[in-house]
Formats: sequence, structure tokens, C-alpha cells
Amino acid sequence: RKNDNSHFEESSPLNAMIGFCLRNKPVVALVVVLVIAWGLIVAPFDWDLGGLPRDPVPVDAIPDIGENQQIVFTEWMGRSPQDVEDQITYPLTVSLLGMPGVKTVRSYSFFGFSSIYVIFDDGVDFYWSRSRVLEKLASLPPNTLPNDVRPMLGPDATALGQVYWYTLEGRDENGNPAGGWDPQELRSIQDWYVRYALMSAKGVSEVASIGGFVREYQIDVDPLALHARGVTLEQLVNAVRMSNIDVGARTIEVNRVEYVVRGLGFIEKIEDIENIVVAAAEGVPLRLSEVATVQQGPAPRRGALDKDGAEAVGGVVVVRHGYNPLAAISNVKEKIRELGPGLPSKVLDDGTVSQVTIVPFYDRTSLIHETLGTLNTALTLEVLVTIIVVIVMVMHFGGAMMISGVLPLVVLMCFIGMKMFKVDANIVALSGIAIAVGTIVDMGIILTENILRHLNLADPSESRLDVVQRGASEVSGAVLTAILTTVVSFLPVFAMTGAEGKLFGPLAYTKTFALLSSVLVALIILPPLAHLVLRRRGAERPVGRARARARNVGHGLLVAVGIALGFATTWWAGLIVALLGARYFVAPLLERRGLRLPAHTPLILVGLLVAVTLTRHWMPLGLGRAFFPNAVMVFLMLGGLLTFFKLFARFYPNMLAWCLDNKQKFIVVPVVVILLGSLIWLGFDGVFGFIPEGLGRLGVSENGIRSSAVWSGPAHAFPGLGREFMPPLDEGSFLWMPTTMPHASIGEALDVLQKQDRAFGAIPEVESVVGKIGRVDSPLDPAPISMIETVINYKSEYVSDERGRVLLFRYDRNSGEYPRDEFNELIPDRRGRPFRQWRPEIESPDDIWQEVVRAGRIPGTTSAPKLQPIETRLVMLQSGMRAPMGVKVKGPDLETIERVGLEIEKLLK
Repeated sequence: RKNDNSHFEESSPLNAMIGFCLRNKPVVALVVVLVIAWGLIVAPFDWDLGGLPRDPVPVDAIPDIGENQQIVFTEWMGRSPQDVEDQITYPLTVSLLGMPGVKTVRSYSFFGFSSIYVIFDDGVDFYWSRSRVLEKLASLPPNTLPNDVRPMLGPDATALGQVYWYTLEGRDENGNPAGGWDPQELRSIQDWYVRYALMSAKGVSEVASIGGFVREYQIDVDPLALHARGVTLEQLVNAVRMSNIDVGARTIEVNRVEYVVRGLGFIEKIEDIENIVVAAAEGVPLRLSEVATVQQGPAPRRGALDKDGAEAVGGVVVVRHGYNPLAAISNVKEKIRELGPGLPSKVLDDGTVSQVTIVPFYDRTSLIHETLGTLNTALTLEVLVTIIVVIVMVMHFGGAMMISGVLPLVVLMCFIGMKMFKVDANIVALSGIAIAVGTIVDMGIILTENILRHLNLADPSESRLDVVQRGASEVSGAVLTAILTTVVSFLPVFAMTGAEGKLFGPLAYTKTFALLSSVLVALIILPPLAHLVLRRRGAERPVGRARARARNVGHGLLVAVGIALGFATTWWAGLIVALLGARYFVAPLLERRGLRLPAHTPLILVGLLVAVTLTRHWMPLGLGRAFFPNAVMVFLMLGGLLTFFKLFARFYPNMLAWCLDNKQKFIVVPVVVILLGSLIWLGFDGVFGFIPEGLGRLGVSENGIRSSAVWSGPAHAFPGLGREFMPPLDEGSFLWMPTTMPHASIGEALDVLQKQDRAFGAIPEVESVVGKIGRVDSPLDPAPISMIETVINYKSEYVSDERGRVLLFRYDRNSGEYPRDEFNELIPDRRGRPFRQWRPEIESPDDIWQEVVRAGRIPGTTSAPKLQPIETRLVMLQSGMRAPMGVKVKGPDLETIERVGLEIEKLLK
């Protein structure tokens, strides 16, 4: 189409789409509203949107990079590991190897149980693999396993799903520890009340118990009495088994009423067991009480829990595979709130009412919220920096606000893509959005600058809509090509499999969503917005009375907002906003006196506001330093960088001309950059490793060139970059995992655990310590007694809320202290300072870990690698080991494996 006022010609689908959006702004506005609503519905944040329904993207702290596995768990009480291996583990392992999609099978045999991990290929559906395992177990040939052995499939979860650990404690009405409950009582409450209630929470796969004592009936047989009466132990066992049963018969009719005939025989008390008839001789019954003693006692246990040096009872909540962990934890907490008032209570001797309370000691909610808070902070800082950069580089107030304002819309569109393609939100996936922010802004800057240029160069009589369309269409093809090139470059990442694909795939998806969303926003939303906001430089829209009155009201409201902001937050933010609104009223007064405000006054005020806000969020010198030094640092960094870029843009034509005239000299620069980058990345040995050692014969060195100073100096200066598959995430807690001697009893292991926990609890930076030995009652935890797992939660450096946001408290600058209230609590103050909880010599979590290592040294136990709860689960899921590095020895029999293992141990030492 051509018209008389424009030489622009629509000749491509992109141009036609831009023209349609420009001429149908209500349609674009409706699309924007729908996208915002949909994005808010699926956003992974824990938002309360009133009447708007919520279906958020599943969110966890980090991606689950473990194997696609199923667990086959088999109990055979009282049997040695060798018997379990020969009669259960080996037959099941060879049977499960033949299933479709199986990559490998890991199996472990312990005292009394077998645990088999069936690892499937990544492409196999999780629940399809469960059905295949169940079919295989149901079709095992007869006599494959002992008669009384029944293998079971583990829960539909992985060990990474252990998101909520808790203890049961007696607390008074003020929430303070009150005690009064023994471990057996708490374990019964956990097993028969708490466990079932929490399992009913949506998304929960399993609730496993740990600690305390399970009450059971115990029959202590007198072998001499059995022998004297000619009764075997098998007869006694069968008599007890057959006596604990209700027998059902048929129905009979008596006097036109139907009755059900039953034989009641379930054991309800000790006397019922004592009266069981074991045998009869000449009509005289032999009761069990004549050959054995019956009592109630604790069952043998293979695990225990300790809190701050005292035995505890608790449990672990495991989230179902594929379910939203954050939503599952919320459901569990809701169940706990419902359950709390109904938990048992008792009156102690001193009159205190002690009620059983569920007390969490590991809750992944805080870590997930901090992960989301990290994204919030990163995006906030990036948006603030972007606004400053756009203001300085574009020097157009409307354009800067327009470019920055569409950033939240792009983020919401990314959430929609994550929901549609089932990409879970975690620190890796969300970082893809943060990384793409720069490219998102690029699209807006390119489009806006080109539209402004066309508006300034266009004929005043030409339609502004056509000028905007021409400016947008001119760069639309280049913008689309640039984005598609970046998206195509990510195709190898999408093709990754295994742990690499699970780790980097979400980042590739989210960055691709962000890039495609930025294109859609740039080509569909920005042109209509530019038509409404942008004007020719120096051109003023005619202002009528109604419009002038509306402008007065708008600027007056801006002044009022500034005053309210000054009282609600800080005075400087309110002052800047108020000045931004007052500028409209002050400008005419100054003009009457022959004075004029600078043309870029709004830009200066907005830039100042954004820079100060950025300082409040960033605090680059640390939260412990005052605001003013941090603000100076921010202004110096931003000012220095922006000045450099401005100077670069100013002198770029001259630099380009020199490079074109001196190509041979310029080529030295990229060569040096490539060489230096290669040395830093690969190291001196990696870059020049092709040089033969024989060069030493030329006089460089008697032993060769690699032994000379010519080689060793650069080799030490450029060792190369280290390599790590996944950087550690600061989870806010440690997992102390030493081991005792394998033959240590549960009493000895528990004594070691309690001593270590008391030592850890004495560290000032440690908030709580809960240790576990052995296993919980779950197939997900096949730990032996010698394995210690202690969750050490340490305090954050500064007092913060559950979302990781640092809180401010009243501070007396004269005394240098923090005043406290009548309860000795810090007084919150939005104008105050953060309160540091670490000692001066503790500067990082690594320093706390060194304190933990020193406190945990006990003879008879090994040291422990630095691990964290989630990090440890991932390591164990990937390798089947509980350390980032280790040695596995495989051999024909246990004797050979032991001999070789001892030899390897000597070499490692």
C-alpha cells in the first residue's frame, strides 16, 4: 500500500502485522490484559491475587538431576547381609535387568533388608517404569524368593523429595519446651496419628517415622520349660500366630432375625497371649504363660533421632514425583494447623500443660522463597540499571519509561511458556530469565531509537502513524533475525541428556522463552505504545483546557504521592517524586523571570531516584556499611561505565576509521585477546602442550624445555580455569555426615551423635542441630547404623524474614547499640540498620563450617566432607555414594573386594 504522505510500502508479513497492531490498539490492549492475567495465574511466586485463581508453575530450589530410578525394597528380618544378598538381592537383580528401558541396577544388602535401585533411561516415563517393575515382581517364577518374603515398590518419589523434617515435642501454651513425654509415647503418636494425617495432604507421597521406640508384645521363651514338656519353638510360634485371628462363619436365622457367627480371637492385652494354648497332653492344656514370660517392650530399632543432645521422635515428609514442592509443603503446613489443637496433652507435676507439638527442623520453604527472592532481587536490580542506562544513552524520558515498562510483561510471558512446556521453576531456570534481560532491552532500544530517528527526520505533514510504522518495520527483520540466531544456537543444549540436560535444559528453555517474548513485545506492543508516547523532538501536542486540567491533576497527584512516599518509606524518595510532579508548576514561574529548567530535568530526577533505589537494593559495600558510602560507590560505578560508553560512542567513528586504515596493525589486538583468553581458560600447558620436550637440547634446559624457567614461569602464572559440574548453592544449612566403625552398636553411635550435637549447638552461629543415625522407616533411606546425618541450621548473617529479605531495626548512632523492648527483642525500624548475627571473625559460611569441623572431632569417627542437604541427596542419587568423590570396588566375592579395598586405602593415605 502506498499513500500520498508516505513512501512506506507494506511488503512482508512482519510489516503487515505491525500495521495491524498500530491501527487496532484496543485489540493489542486486550491481548496485553489477557497475558498479564494469565502470567499472574501461573507465576511461581506465592501471591494472593484475591478472586483470581492460581495454578502456579511448580517451583523448587534446584533442578532434580538425579537418575530416573525406582526402588525395590525387601525385608527379611533377622537375616545376615550375606543371606539377604544370596537369596533376595541377587535373584531380584538378575530378574529386573531384563526389563525394557533399564540402564543399570544398583543393589545393596543390609542386615534384615535389601534395597535395589532400578535405573531407567531418561526418556522413560516415571509412572510407566513403576508399572513395569510391578508387573515383573508379580510374574517372578515360583521359589525365586523365600516363602515369607514379599518385595515391595518404594514410594513414587526420590530422596530429593524429602522437603520437610520435623520432631514431636511437648510445649507449653507459650510455645516453650515443656517435656513430659517419653520416646515411646511420642513414637506411638507419630505412627498412629500424625503420620496418617500428614499423608492425606495433597502431593505427599510418604511420611516416614524415625526415633523413639515402637511398642510391641515380647515373648521371652524358657527353653528348659519347652524341653521338659516336649514342645518345640515352632509349635509355640504357630500357636501364637493362629491365635491372633478372628474367624468368620456363616449367618443363622433365629426368630426371624439374622445373626452373623464370628469367633473373636484378636489379641488385645497381655493376658490374651498368656492364655494361648500351645499344646495339650491327656486333655490338659499347656498355656504359653507356663513356658514363657509375656511383656510389652521396645522393638529393636535400626535408627534414632537426636535434637541438641537429647533423643527425639520425628518424621520426614516426601513429595510425590512431579508435584509442586512448594504447594505440597503448604498443604502439609495447613494439615499441621488443623492437627495441632487435637494433639494429646497432659498436665505435669508442676501444673504446666504440655501439649505435643510438631516442630520443623528442616523446611525447604525458606530456601525456595529465597531462590525466588534471588530472582526478584536480580530482576529488580537489572530493571533499575536498565532504566539508568536507557535514560543516559537514549536521552528520551518517554522512550526510557516505555522500554523499561515492558520488562515485567516479558517475564510474565516467560512464566506462561514455562507452564505450557512443563518447565519447573528453580534457581537455574529462573536465571535464564535474568540472563536474557539485556537482550530483552536491546530489542526495545533498537526499535525505539529507530522510531525516534524517523520521527525527527520525517516531514511534519506526514502521518505520525506511518512514520512509526516505517521506523518499526525498518528494523523488524534485523531484530527477528538476531533473536532467531540466538535461539538456534541453543539447539545443542536442548539435545543434552542425562544430568547435563536436566541441569542446563531449563535455562535454555527460559532464555528462549524470554527472547521470543521480547520479539513479540517489540513487534506487537511497542509500536502502538510508541505511537501513543513518542513525539517529534521539539513538537508539542496542542493542549486544550480539558487536557491542561487533567495534566494539572496528574502532576498534583504526583506531588501528593511523593509526600506520602516520604512518610511511608524514606524522605529522599518522596522528595524526588514530589519534585518530578512540582516541576510542571515551577517551570512557568521561572519562565516569567527569564529562567528555564534544563530540558532533561525529568530524566535527571528519574535517574537520581532510580540510582538511590538501586543503592538501597544493592548495597555493594555490604549491609553493615552506611547508606552514603554505598551510594557513592554506586554513582561512581554507574557514572564511570556510562561515561566510558558515551566517550566510546563519541569517538567510535574515528576509531573505526583508524582500524580500517591500519588493518595489519589492528589484527594484533584480536590475536592477543584470543591468546590471552586461551591461556586463562586452558592454561599454558594446554595451549603449548604440542611443543616437543626435545627442544631442551637446543640449550634451553638440560632436562628439556618443560623443566626450564622459560616454561615453568608462565605455566604457574596461567594454570587454567578449574572445572566444576555444578556450583554449590548456599542452602543455609550443613549436613554433617561422618561414619563410625561399622561394628559400632546403636548405643555407641547414639552416644557419639549426642556428643557431637551438643558441641555443634554451642557454636553461636548455629541455630539448631538435629542428628540421625541409621535409617528412617522408608525404602528411600537404607542407611546403616554407622552412618550419621546431622542437619545443622546456621543463622543468616543478618536477621531476615523467611523470604531472605534483610530486616531493619532501630539503631542508636550515639551509643552504637540496638535498643530492645521489654521482652529483650530488637525493635523493627524501616529507617534503621540490619542486625548482624555472626561474630566479627566469621565472614562467610565457610568459616562456620570450619567451626563445625573443629567441634565435631571425636575419636572413633571419621571427618566429613562439606555437604548440604540437597547437595548430598543429588550426589547420592547420581552415584550411590555419600561424597562428591569416592572409590567403588567391584569383584567376584567379598574377600577379594575387602583385600583390594584395604590396598587402595593404603595408597590413598
